[in-house]
Amino acid sequence: MEIQRDILPELRRHLEQKEISLVIGPRQAGKTTILRTLLKQLQEEGHICLYFNLDIDTDAQYFTSQHRFLERVDVQAGRKRAFVFIDEVQRIENAGLFLKGLYDRELPYKFIATGSGSLELKEKIAESLVGRKQNFYLYTVSINEFIRYRTKGQARERLSDWLATDPILENQLLLEYLTFGGYPRVVTATTAVEKNAILSEIFQGYIERDIKLLLQLEKSRAFVTLLQILANRAGKMANINELAKLSELSVPTVKNYLWYSEKTFITTAVTPFFRNREKEIVKSPQYYFLDSGLRNFLIGLNQLDRSTEDMGFLFQQMVFRLLQDHFRDSVASIHFWRTQTQAEVDFVVNRGRDLLPVEVKSSLMDQPKVGRSLHSFLQKYQPAEAWVINRQLDTALQVGNTKVYFRPWRRLLE
Repeated sequence: MEIQRDILPELRRHLEQKEISLVIGPRQAGKTTILRTLLKQLQEEGHICLYFNLDIDTDAQYFTSQHRFLERVDVQAGRKRAFVFIDEVQRIENAGLFLKGLYDRELPYKFIATGSGSLELKEKIAESLVGRKQNFYLYTVSINEFIRYRTKGQARERLSDWLATDPILENQLLLEYLTFGGYPRVVTATTAVEKNAILSEIFQGYIERDIKLLLQLEKSRAFVTLLQILANRAGKMANINELAKLSELSVPTVKNYLWYSEKTFITTAVTPFFRNREKEIVKSPQYYFLDSGLRNFLIGLNQLDRSTEDMGFLFQQMVFRLLQDHFRDSVASIHFWRTQTQAEVDFVVNRGRDLLPVEVKSSLMDQPKVGRSLHSFLQKYQPAEAWVINRQLDTALQVGNTKVYFRPWRRLLE
């Protein structure tokens, strides 16, 4: 059974649109597999399809110019309606301008391309393709996709209800996902040794093919050291000066490296929510890793105990990604909240005038309890509702003007 990716139906619908469909994400997140799946579906329906992989020399030779590439496409497609797939498009010199030229010719071809995080960095493709493309971000396998795969599709619908019937299996799947993450090859590997070997290969490939090239580094050790420091401090506020001291790098270099780690889909920064500069933290962000397996690999963690501090952070990181998915189609932004007196709320979903504070508890709660920090936020901002995401408790509590919902993490899968 293949891993069923949630992005596929959305991408399939966009094939009817003229704009270039551009699938972007970290290396080895499954972009090529997505293209091949679409290609197979379209061919079975009788459509003309062409596939080019820029990692293959015999394909790359056609991309020395737009003219030569289109000559090849015209020969194969005969100027008829066709779907043209271009894999690893960041390999093209000036990829943005190359694709822009193809699009502007009003050809009978629909272009679907993939690129790694280096694509928009190196080629400034966003500027070249304004109004000519739609981005589809493919990250590593989500917890939803992971559960469906590991249960062989039995939990296809109503994942939350299905997991609730088997708490032992729920815990096993959760621990496996938090430990090894969601790179597709890691998910399908059967042993911990194999999973860790694949993570090592993925990380080394990222350093060699993205970081050394983009940063023009002969020695990438300093960049790796900074990532290891972040991995050990993930979910905590990142003081740039402190990171510079720990990594023995200059402040500008640290800022530069952090920016690249985000743009290449390794980390993401969560900024503080504030409305009072004197009493609330306004600057230092928190960094999360987009894949828990890669984060654990960086610190040598390959076995997770549900009682450890790492369990608490990794659970919180997973909830962050679930919140991103939950509010993806809205204008909401996700932040954290902290005061100068150390009151802190894990996440604040900012929906304009509507705020949603979210506390994360990896412990097995059996009674609803609102902590002091969350109480402080509720008193200050008076939101209509608040969430406490935990392992098993499913209930609600009224606190002043706020309805506090205690929700098992699996409810976010709905």
